[in-house]
Amino acid sequence: MDLPVKRSIAFPEPLVERIKHVDWTRVARDLDAQGSALLNGVLSPEECLGLVALYPNDALFRSRVVMARHGFGRGEYKYFSYPLPGVIADLRTGIYPYLVPIANRWNADMNVGVRYPETHEDFLGRCRRAGQTKPTPLLLQYGVEDYNCLHQDLYGENVFPLQVAFLLSEPGKDFEGGEFVMTEQRPRMQSRPIVVPLRQGDGVVFAVHNRPVKGARGFYRVNLRHGVSRIRSGHRHTAGVIFHDAT
Repeated sequence: MDLPVKRSIAFPEPLVERIKHVDWTRVARDLDAQGSALLNGVLSPEECLGLVALYPNDALFRSRVVMARHGFGRGEYKYFSYPLPGVIADLRTGIYPYLVPIANRWNADMNVGVRYPETHEDFLGRCRRAGQTKPTPLLLQYGVEDYNCLHQDLYGENVFPLQVAFLLSEPGKDFEGGEFVMTEQRPRMQSRPIVVPLRQGDGVVFAVHNRPVKGARGFYRVNLRHGVSRIRSGHRHTAGVIFHDAT
């Protein structure tokens, strides 16, 4: 009698390993070129759905913001409380060290005196000493006709110059529209639009405020803002990973 064939189930490797296997050289090159870079397939579908399922649990969050009340757009988001969910904490501490060399190099190019420590815990210690103690990672929820106006996430004296947004929903299935968009304003030039195509589980790392661009007389600063275009149908969820805390 033939024995039944046992199916092998492919479990994703641990999140810390997926972060390690990102092509960080390519990420640095893309950030230098356009102020944003894709992190393909960092989160599994199960991790994405698990984060979305947290949204109704208000006990996990310190505040809820309805965007229309503040002129931020339409939709809403919630800031997590400490302790952060495991996936969010792992993303924050796991990605930070790979971005530190880029952040320090950018500051040097822009003649900014601030330098960032190698570990995220050391950076959070700097935030705490400045009175920035509120966690900034968040979940965002959009429905039909919702959108997020172009903005920058600046929360206090200590600002890490890069952040990451992860798409938790599946384009074409869960929602239509809702593209991640950026604008880049160079001195004496019109703004340049940037659209970043994301799939479920992808992240986009991008400049929070400024980035350096090399010109004929050395480096100069360009100003960046980010947002989300109108949702045409369905619901879109995103996780935002911001590395500095708020006052």
